[in-house]
Amino acid sequence: MELIAALLDLCSTKERPVIAIDGPAGAGKTTLAHEIFLAISPRMSVNVIHMDDLYDGWDNALGEDLTKVLTHISDQHKQKKSAKISKYNWATSSFEDSEELAPADLLILEGVGSGDMAIQDDLAALIWIDIDPEIGVKRVIERDGAKVVDEMRKWLRTQEEYFSQHSTREKADFILTT
Repeated sequence: MELIAALLDLCSTKERPVIAIDGPAGAGKTTLAHEIFLAISPRMSVNVIHMDDLYDGWDNALGEDLTKVLTHISDQHKQKKSAKISKYNWATSSFEDSEELAPADLLILEGVGSGDMAIQDDLAALIWIDIDPEIGVKRVIERDGAKVVDEMRKWLRTQEEYFSQHSTREKADFILTT
């Protein structure tokens, strides 16, 4: 896969590489992160962090708190230190106890907001996955069920505003289409 070769080249330019995979909901970011993990993990240790685990629910997902968490994780990664993170439990609408993320050679951040402008300079690569937002929402509803329909309709506006503020697509090293 040419993308993997290009990512490995870009990762070789950073001592502590971070790859972010961003784009609208339902675009296939998690699937791509898994494929990259499978391709690269035989060569180096890899941590994958999903933004869904870091969001503070629907209404506070893409705000200053996420930026602070991403900055903390990125800083710890650059310093080869463990990072304590609390994952959001969507069933209880609360964060779980902190868990320690051991250092790894490569950090992959995937999900809406992973290309936050606060960490863009730290990234070895920013991948944007394009999809018609309505098709993405349909995919999410098919995956997660009708219970998320109303939230996903609001999410369309939330993610679009976030992408505009952070120029995520414009800053991407790679733009893929699903």
